[in-house]
Amino acid sequence: MRSRAIPKWVMKKYAILWKSFHEKKFDFEEAAKVLKEKNKKRMYRVFSELNRSGWIEAEIDPKNSRKRIYQLKTPNECVEEILS
Repeated sequence: MRSRAIPKWVMKKYAILWKSFHEKKFDFEEAAKVLKEKNKKRMYRVFSELNRSGWIEAEIDPKNSRKRIYQLKTPNECVEEILS
């Protein structure tokens, strides 16, 4: 999916996640710990915004098909897609 601009509040969350994970894969619980977010609805909203905007990729966890594994796209990749 081609990246598009994201709201400032989502960019802040992305920046925190990027600082912790860079291009490593992570799950929902790991992201919630890094963001210090206990409210699952807010976490779902963050992931939804990042996914719809093309800033994050998701795949099914091979160990548990009900879970997803996430990986952030690089900031450079996203900005290049937005500008092209």
